[in-house]
Order: sequence, then C-alpha cells, then structure tokens
Amino acid sequence: MNRACKKTFFTHKRMTIMRAPSDRNKKYRQMQIVKIVLLSILIFSFNVQAQEDKGVSSEQQNILSSKKGWNHYGPGYFVFDDETLTIQANGGMGLFWYSKKKYSNFILELDYMSPNPKVNSGIFLRIPEVPVNNNYVTKAFEVQINDNQLNPLHRTGAVYDAIAASHNAFKPMGEWNHMKITFVGNRLFVELNGEQVIDWNVEPRGKVVSVADMGYIGLQNHHGKNSIIFKNIFVKELD
Repeated sequence: MNRACKKTFFTHKRMTIMRAPSDRNKKYRQMQIVKIVLLSILIFSFNVQAQEDKGVSSEQQNILSSKKGWNHYGPGYFVFDDETLTIQANGGMGLFWYSKKKYSNFILELDYMSPNPKVNSGIFLRIPEVPVNNNYVTKAFEVQINDNQLNPLHRTGAVYDAIAASHNAFKPMGEWNHMKITFVGNRLFVELNGEQVIDWNVEPRGKVVSVADMGYIGLQNHHGKNSIIFKNIFVKELD
C-alpha cells in the first residue's frame, strides 16, 4: 500500500472513531427520554389509582350556575345576579337549599363575602329531609359565618354550637373568602382560605340531636338587607 493510500485509510478510520461516541450519546439520550416518559406515565397512573383509592370522583359539579334546582324555606330570600353568577341574602331567618340531590360523602367548595359587619350566615350540611319547619337546625350541622361573634362556637369557621374553629382565618370585611368543607362518614374537615380550622369526628352536640348519613346542602339567610354574598359553589362526591 502506498503512502497516499495509507493516509486515506487512516483518515477514514479516524473519522469513524470520532463519529462513534456521537452515535452512542444519541442512543443514550434517546434511552433517557424513554425512561423519563415511562416514569411520568407510571407516576400519573399511581396518582390516578391513589385518587380512586381515596374515593374521589373525577367530576366537580357547579351547583350555582343559576337558581335552577334551588329552593327557599322560611322568611327572606336570595337574589341571583345573572352577570356575576352570585347570590345575595336578604332578610331571614331562612334557608336556601339545593334540592336536586342529597349528598353523603363530599367536598364542598365555595366563595363568600361579608359586605357589612353584621353578616350572620352559614352552610348547612346533610339536611336529611325537605325543610318544612325549623327542625332542620336540630338535624344538620352548620358551618358558621359571623366574624364579629365573641363566642368562638358561633364565630366564622366553627361548627355552630358544637366545636370552635382552631383559629381565625377569615379575611377582612369586603374581601372574598374561600371555604372548603370535606364530609366523609362522621369525619368533618373545614378549611378557610387554605387553612384548616376544623378536624372533627361529628357527634350529636349543641342544637343537633342526630347526625344524618346523607342530606341536602343549604345556605342560611339570617337577617338584614344586602347581607352575605356567595359564588362559585362546587360539589365533588366521594365514594
């Protein structure tokens, strides 16, 4: 083999050696991408299974897109605003309750705002029967909304007359608050503006003489004009 041929041969060989690491790196990167994708799928599947194990439904129902399905018992009324999709309480004491369905285990989330310092309202849970008199207050617990109450059992975040909130987590008058209520079996959790204020194994206490396994959800209008305002009411059923 002459010198020119040798030079060509070694140059070609050298180029082949230089390309080899690049090919290996490319295959390595491809394998890493495949691993990441498979790991992501595995994590997603695990999270879905974990959610199913907890009994969490995949659907969250907006029950305040209109007043359809809502009924009112007692004095006073609620005004629905078609533009802002809010409802505002007037007068009372009455109950604005969602009649389409009874709920057993569920997560209820909503926003509310107190436009004046005298606001007194609450969210009733598992009202066992259609309200035809005031006896519903002895059969369903109420998560209280009343920022100015001196009695902790009657202040915002408390389960009325039963257990006080662990601390005050409500915002100043005129600001929107977010409340999340989780009711599973006899376990009740209340979060206010992202802070847990109630974790309680419910039992008959205060005005409530019996605890229902299932019932309606209701909003209280207690007294006064242009009182509490609610919006974004969502329910997620749990198995």
